Amino acid sequence: MTARTGLYPGSFDPVTFGHVDIVRRAACLVDRLVIAIGTHHDKHPLFSADERVQLATEVLTPVADALGLALVVTTYDTLTVKAAKANGASIIIRGLRDAGDLDYEMQMAGMNAALAPEVETVFLASSPGTRHIAASLVRQIAAMGGDVAAFVPPTVAAALKRKVTL
Repeated sequence: MTARTGLYPGSFDPVTFGHVDIVRRAACLVDRLVIAIGTHHDKHPLFSADERVQLATEVLTPVADALGLALVVTTYDTLTVKAAKANGASIIIRGLRDAGDLDYEMQMAGMNAALAPEVETVFLASSPGTRHIAASLVRQIAAMGGDVAAFVPPTVAAALKRKVTL
């Protein structure tokens, strides 16, 4: 039987409990999951690509290992469907927090399907306990000296604290 590979793209700036939730749930759908960290030149992330890879690897590998999920963390700077093909993924995994996410993600899924009909997009609704978590809000809270422990793993909280106090 061939291993089913999924690609979970995003900025992961930083990785949150919402991302952890989606990885746990994606393990029911795929045997191998590629965490694809986008490095688009127009974006200005808080963490460098290397830092995001390091944090995602540190946080998500134990989760994947506990579930028997093969996990790869990588970066990409091309179309998501090209990244999916390059990593042998037939599924793109996307998390949905609310209706706003759905509208945007449906457009993206349609465009991706037109570009690569052999790659299917699968939406996973965020669990109720993580639905409110957005990386952009986590960065804002951290920058203003707030406690982000409820939204990110301890390793990420410590990295955020170091980053915003520099």
